[in-house]
Amino acid sequence: MAISSKAREILNRKDLIERRDSWFNKMQDVFTPGEKRQAQEYVYGVNGITGIGKHDLYTEPELWVEDCLEDLAERYLALENDVYFRPLCVEYFIYGVHYIDKMMGAKVWHQDGQWYNDYLTSPIGNLKYPDLEKDEVWSLTKRATKAFLDADVALPLFGLPTIASALNIAVNLYGAEILVEMLENPDAAKKDLNTINDLLCNLHKYFIDTVPLKQLQPVISWNRTQPPGYGQLCGCSTHLLSASLYEEFIAPLDDKLLSVYPNGGMIHLCGAHKQHLEVFSKMKHLKAIQVNDRAAADLDEYFTKLRDDQVIYLNPCKEMSIEDAIKTNHNKRLIIASDLKNPVKY
Repeated sequence: MAISSKAREILNRKDLIERRDSWFNKMQDVFTPGEKRQAQEYVYGVNGITGIGKHDLYTEPELWVEDCLEDLAERYLALENDVYFRPLCVEYFIYGVHYIDKMMGAKVWHQDGQWYNDYLTSPIGNLKYPDLEKDEVWSLTKRATKAFLDADVALPLFGLPTIASALNIAVNLYGAEILVEMLENPDAAKKDLNTINDLLCNLHKYFIDTVPLKQLQPVISWNRTQPPGYGQLCGCSTHLLSASLYEEFIAPLDDKLLSVYPNGGMIHLCGAHKQHLEVFSKMKHLKAIQVNDRAAADLDEYFTKLRDDQVIYLNPCKEMSIEDAIKTNHNKRLIIASDLKNPVKY
């Protein structure tokens, strides 16, 4: 089975690809530091369209990808507007935020529409790098990726599973014990954190080498879309760390992960993270910060304490409306990850 000729024609339309790329160019201007930015204010909405698959993405990834592409071909008109950037996206989101946990040997299970995992029982410091050649999760991922490439369509973005970050995965695998171990047995903690980060970097490298950069986007591809060549990691759990612990244990790993991408990349934040702003500002490959919920409430401090070439993606929420964000007068470094007039409810 393959996608229909009509879907392939739509998803290769030159005018739609040019429209997508014009939005990428506008975004790249936002990422350009200081006086080199264009005079135009870039406060606009990014809220893409994600393809819906009817087949089971865990047993029939090829058919699931084809479903998504057919669905996107029917909704291509979303991209034909000059107000909001609505990229068309296929995102293979298996196992949610526990994608890497399963690769690392954790028991992962599903209940009430959500994925969970059980903590590992092995001592911290003994984590083994998975054998990817035999890993079922990675095999499914490669099958889905190949199906996307085999469809031979140049317009849609391919969003990655949740590769997350070294700290997020370590907290998933060990809970609070990894935080205690940073203080009581730092060598063991660093060993496992490095093992996790090596895996994450290698997975990203595979996608960079396999998927065209103009179509490659990390997780939440429809809402955190960046120009081609930028990566992303999930920094939710940095909320739990002091500035000194983050600087010693995690910042070098996060910066290393983002360095895998040609242009660096983004960190997602959703809690109280402003204790890390000084360290964030020193991370060479950190080029964007995405904030929502509690993190969004500190928006002005993010603008004033980060580098001029570090862009802010805002998901509007109760703590920070679009109107309040615009009043910060930092528009040229601000991208709204929502509709401007009709914000998405998160």
